[in-house]
Amino acid sequence: MNPIKRRDIFTRLRAANPHPKTELEYSTPFELLVAVLLSAQATDVSVNAATRQLFPVANTPQALLALGEEALREYVQRIGLYKTKAKHLIQTCRLLLEKYGGIVPQKREELETLPGVGHKTANVILNAAFGQPTIAVDTHVFRVANRTGIAPGKNVLEVENKLLKVVPDEFKHDAHHWLILHGRYVCQARKPKCGTCLINDLCEYVEKEL
Repeated sequence: MNPIKRRDIFTRLRAANPHPKTELEYSTPFELLVAVLLSAQATDVSVNAATRQLFPVANTPQALLALGEEALREYVQRIGLYKTKAKHLIQTCRLLLEKYGGIVPQKREELETLPGVGHKTANVILNAAFGQPTIAVDTHVFRVANRTGIAPGKNVLEVENKLLKVVPDEFKHDAHHWLILHGRYVCQARKPKCGTCLINDLCEYVEKEL
């Protein structure tokens, strides 16, 4: 895909949604960290349902640690892998308090020392909480980047590096939000909605519906 076509794609996505954001509900970097940790292999809807109950009770590392792992499980038990996630969250709260003064760090290397925080999770937090132009590649972004031809790659890291290289700087901060939402609601896995896609004529998907 040539640079002009890529720019046109992101120009259209921006025009349709000028200020995209994660569908996870949060009001502080710590709340976002909790929500993102809970969201692995779970829907944003299920995570939001849990955090709407949890955050009024405990939305700081101190409060969550005081709540304890067993009580935390009660709030997140409808989310996949909830036992492991509750364990990681308690460990993360302890580490945040011991090592970072209860503050969510703004450096990737420090974020990735937290239990359950991997490369993608760190990217989401750096982008959404701290405004850094990172690009988090989940299954939606991976599919859209490959299917459309925007940034083909054999694995998540390859797609991320390609996107960072080819997405114009003015679109970098919001790029992964646009691609996630496009993949979630339009360029879906089983049957993409090509007939209503606003970038249909720019997409290089061989099997697309015109």
